[in-house]
Amino acid sequence: MLLRFRVANHRSIRDEYELSLIGTEFNEGTARETGLTSKGRPVTASPVAGIFGANASGKSNLLSALRFMRTAIRDSVAEWAKTPTLIPREPFKLDPESRDQSSLFEVDLLLGTPPIRYTYGFELSDERVEAEWLHAYPHGKRNIWFDRDAARGDAGSDEFVFRGTGFKGRREDLVAFTRPNALFLSVGATFNDPQLRAIHAWFNDNFWLVSPATDIAARTRWTQRLLTDVKDSPQFAEDVTRLLAVADLGLTGVDIDPESDQVQLRHQAKDGDVALDFLSEESLGTHAWFAFLGPLLSVLKSGAVLLVDELDSSLHPTLAAEVVRLFQDADANPEGAQLIFTTHDATLLGNNVLERPLDRDQVWLTAKQRSGETELYPLIDAKPRKEDNLERGYLRGRYGGIPRISIGKISRERSRQIAEGSE
Repeated sequence: MLLRFRVANHRSIRDEYELSLIGTEFNEGTARETGLTSKGRPVTASPVAGIFGANASGKSNLLSALRFMRTAIRDSVAEWAKTPTLIPREPFKLDPESRDQSSLFEVDLLLGTPPIRYTYGFELSDERVEAEWLHAYPHGKRNIWFDRDAARGDAGSDEFVFRGTGFKGRREDLVAFTRPNALFLSVGATFNDPQLRAIHAWFNDNFWLVSPATDIAARTRWTQRLLTDVKDSPQFAEDVTRLLAVADLGLTGVDIDPESDQVQLRHQAKDGDVALDFLSEESLGTHAWFAFLGPLLSVLKSGAVLLVDELDSSLHPTLAAEVVRLFQDADANPEGAQLIFTTHDATLLGNNVLERPLDRDQVWLTAKQRSGETELYPLIDAKPRKEDNLERGYLRGRYGGIPRISIGKISRERSRQIAEGSE
């Protein structure tokens, strides 16, 4: 379970910002118990975070940062060895000083039974890992598994600090195998250290990114595999079929060609069901929902974190709201899967409390500053009341995160261009 993500100097995100999924006093009952306590009070975690903001304000870059962290952990041992003098990071480009500054990525996560909180993070320059750390909190007390610092080490080497007996692995051997441009966590997992492998596996199984505008073909094949793999996952096929039917798309079932594994969706007709060719005869909306079901059901089954860029780009607002409610519902989401999405759809804020799928502390906003950098902040900074109409307040600019453009400005600009062209 993800509790918190911290990032700095990635794409449009120059300064350090934190996305928190820890429940607050503004939560209205959707946050889950974690088994942790803080100052004698139970700590809860939210299953959903929605990120709102104007075009080019940096919403997608926050999801990109989460994905980059996962990719770095997976690839630093093998892939980064191919270009030993260049780590493929993306620092903020609109300020020359940022190129020489490190990029920061850190998460707080919850693993195991009973649950233990871990903090893992690293800082990267173009050439090397500048710092890396992994701390565990059994019984609420910090246990430093390792701290790595390039600045404090001898020339050409890093300083590693291991305190206590929390990390029981082969410390000296793993340090010796760790290149300056490889993550110690990745090296430990490569050499099958059981403690580091468990943390590595969490990243490997999380942060699945759905981008409706670019990857619909791959996600369609994902859903098709779930439908056709009846032997290994019979429940998946039934779940896909039923969720297709309840989405009010006029679908009654699914036919699968046993030889080609091609899928045809059946539609209710006057004289019985009619099967339509999936590629040429189904609507874009049907394609979008079908493609969404593969990653959706996989994440719900495993309890992973699903990242969705522009949730509203292919799904009707009503359907998008139902996806949010699905993750919020403890009965429908018993494994504690989490959803982090970006959107422009203000209807997801709801015009009253009963219709609002998001709690107040699940709403985050991005704004592009005049320097070109992204600012990330929670809606609760504005201290909205439970009965406030968040949708109306957002559209009126009360919370920020909307384009700084006056009504009719684009029309006036175009009229001016036409007038100047006729002179």
